[in-house]
Amino acid sequence: MRTTALAPIALLLVLCGCAKEKEKETEPVAPVQLIEVRKEPIDRVIVAEGILRALDQSAVMPKISAPVSKFFVNRGDHVTRGQLLATLENRDLAASVTDARGSYEQASANYRNVSAATVPEAIVKAQADVEAAKQQTDSAKKLLDSREQLFKEGALARKLVDEASVAYAQAKSQYDTARKHLESVQSVGRHEEVKGAAGQLESAKGKFEAAQAQLSYSEVRSPISGVVADRSVFAGEIAAAGTPLITVVDVSSVIARINIPQAQAAFVRVGQPADVTASDGQLETKGKVTVVSPALDPQSTTVEVWVQAPNPGERFRPGGTVHVTIAAETIKDAIVVPLEALLPSDEGGSALMVVGPDSVAHQHKVTTGVRSDGKVQILSGSEAGQKVVVSGGVGLQDGAKVKVEKPGKAGEKKDE
Repeated sequence: MRTTALAPIALLLVLCGCAKEKEKETEPVAPVQLIEVRKEPIDRVIVAEGILRALDQSAVMPKISAPVSKFFVNRGDHVTRGQLLATLENRDLAASVTDARGSYEQASANYRNVSAATVPEAIVKAQADVEAAKQQTDSAKKLLDSREQLFKEGALARKLVDEASVAYAQAKSQYDTARKHLESVQSVGRHEEVKGAAGQLESAKGKFEAAQAQLSYSEVRSPISGVVADRSVFAGEIAAAGTPLITVVDVSSVIARINIPQAQAAFVRVGQPADVTASDGQLETKGKVTVVSPALDPQSTTVEVWVQAPNPGERFRPGGTVHVTIAAETIKDAIVVPLEALLPSDEGGSALMVVGPDSVAHQHKVTTGVRSDGKVQILSGSEAGQKVVVSGGVGLQDGAKVKVEKPGKAGEKKDE
């Protein structure tokens, strides 16, 4: 009786064990593709949107107000530095130049007459008089000394010594007079006469040059090489002083002005290479960083950076928006995985599904760094050599059994 009662229970236990074993055998295995975590260089790339501006721009403004006599350029024309763009009415200015030239030539002739004729002749004559008086004085002195010596020796009368002394005194007086005359010729009065003539010459020269400058202002020339972007008036209309008459822009190169976050700006340096691409992706050119602002924008707390790039064919137009990519640096020996290997972590942030030799997936929370060209730098949470899920990891639970598929197999349905 007892054996008969236990038989159904044993049969039930056997049946439950078989069911669990069958359930274990039929447990789903997720097909995945794996990739090995590697150490390799990765580029720190900074991407931003920017606005283009011309390399140089000049709003050419006349210095005088006068009617426009003639334009020599139109909108869209290429011009070179110093090229004549327009002329203003200048007949009155030309007459002023003629008048000033006459005054200048007259003052120049007067200065030459005063400095090269009158004063030098007077000075030469006074110098000759001084030289002659000096010779007479020296001669009289020698004669006096000789007679005094003879008088001491008793060979000459006292009267002759006195006569020589008087002659020496007269010669010395004439020498002193000639020397004072020379000093008077070279005195302030003569110099002031020359300085007065020189001052008149300088004044006349200044007026002449001012008249020439005024006349030159009637010719409007380009201060830079570039393209004429605007003409504000027509021929015959008044060009007002200080008001832009013609605008010239240099678009041989363009400057993209971008604003980047402060953290990224720490890696930007002048001279770093950069790519500038039009917003529609049709145009692209390579340039380099030329300006990194030393201060933050107080409103956006970003740093302004300028990237200058050549503009072949002048296809980029100032004012347009562009996509700028700056190659800031290359990080060597970085731990790198493909971006598609990153999954959201159960604890927040990012994670990788690491598969061990037992084909069981385990979630590892990671800290990421630089992202570039479809790759991401892993700062912590993984190491080189690990196998991580690169395909089939979406919805994969921690501790799930996986089946490694070859590339192109994961996720595909098998034919029944």
